[in-house]
Amino acid sequence: MFIECIERMKSMRKKLDIRRVVEWLDEKQVADLAAAPLYALDPFNTHFKEIEPAQYYEARRKRRVRPPRRSLLVMTWNIKFAGGRVDFWFDGHGDRVILRDWEVIAHLEGLAAKINQVDPDILLLQEVDVDSKRVAHIDQMQWLLDRTRLNYGAYASQWRSDLVPTRGLGKVDMGIAVMSKFPIGDAQRLALPQMKTQDRLTRYFYLKRAVLSAKVNLPGGADIHVVNTHTEAFSTGETKRQQIALFKSELDRIDAAGGVFVGGGDLNSLPPGTSQLHGFADVVRTGADDYDASDYRGEEDCLEALYDSYRPAVELELYQSDSAPHFTHSTSGSHFWSRKLDYLFTNVIFEEGSAMTHQDSERGGMATMKLSDHAPVSARLVLQQ
Repeated sequence: MFIECIERMKSMRKKLDIRRVVEWLDEKQVADLAAAPLYALDPFNTHFKEIEPAQYYEARRKRRVRPPRRSLLVMTWNIKFAGGRVDFWFDGHGDRVILRDWEVIAHLEGLAAKINQVDPDILLLQEVDVDSKRVAHIDQMQWLLDRTRLNYGAYASQWRSDLVPTRGLGKVDMGIAVMSKFPIGDAQRLALPQMKTQDRLTRYFYLKRAVLSAKVNLPGGADIHVVNTHTEAFSTGETKRQQIALFKSELDRIDAAGGVFVGGGDLNSLPPGTSQLHGFADVVRTGADDYDASDYRGEEDCLEALYDSYRPAVELELYQSDSAPHFTHSTSGSHFWSRKLDYLFTNVIFEEGSAMTHQDSERGGMATMKLSDHAPVSARLVLQQ
């Protein structure tokens, strides 16, 4: 149908001089015109519904799990699609696009070792690839479930295309996930808005960010709602604010209904009161007009509503008194963690003193700098008071 549509557009030139029309349009309008057949027909399978079921996973061999007594250990981690610290072209640090299978497996083994060392009951993951050319089409959801003590998973894609033509990237399916020792149900993908500043052709192939909302079914009939997201890093307008607000609205919905939740992920924003908002040493700029995703000026209040409404794993006062032990991100493996982008929140409480930002062997028991461009964060969610 896509080819038929293109042929139909070509035939229109008999009635309309396309070249003269293009002369009247700016570059963005031309891109929108070129993208019209893509949006109408979706030949590369990039579209999502506003709300749709998540994809469920199970470990091939279930591990026996003891019922939780007083608390659950929860962890969030952006695992950079098992790319480790390979310098990819889109990071600005290198020119790699495609990894070999043995490279991906080596990175996954490091990720699994860290997950098993922490041994979380519930794990929120961002940047998980399940069928992408860039990581040898390895289903990282299934791989990690089969090699950790987690039994169940739910996955929601944030970037899906049967073909991304840029630099031979090819097929991509990357998203966010919830993994658990206990069964998962009612998992839904909730769509978030895209950036309006991009032309239509770019938006067609670009990420379609989302919230993954699921229930973890604990022994005895209790449920814990788990809400995971990865918001926009390259927003030049209000998109990031809108995405964070919609993430919070899902937490508000659960809270209003009397549910208990833990929510978090990579929010790509700094805590209120952060002193350094730009000028990070690890940022690579290739030109004066390049957009700097690590310039957070004008976003100082993005997370205020979350901190005002719910309990963070790392209390704001603790972070503001000494922020460095809680940093979770660096774009370069040659620089140490330099800002906090990763979070856990709840409408009950985290066990006092249980929050840990796993930066290295001293803080977390194992080096994480070479495993991803994000450090994991964990805390114990109190079930009974």
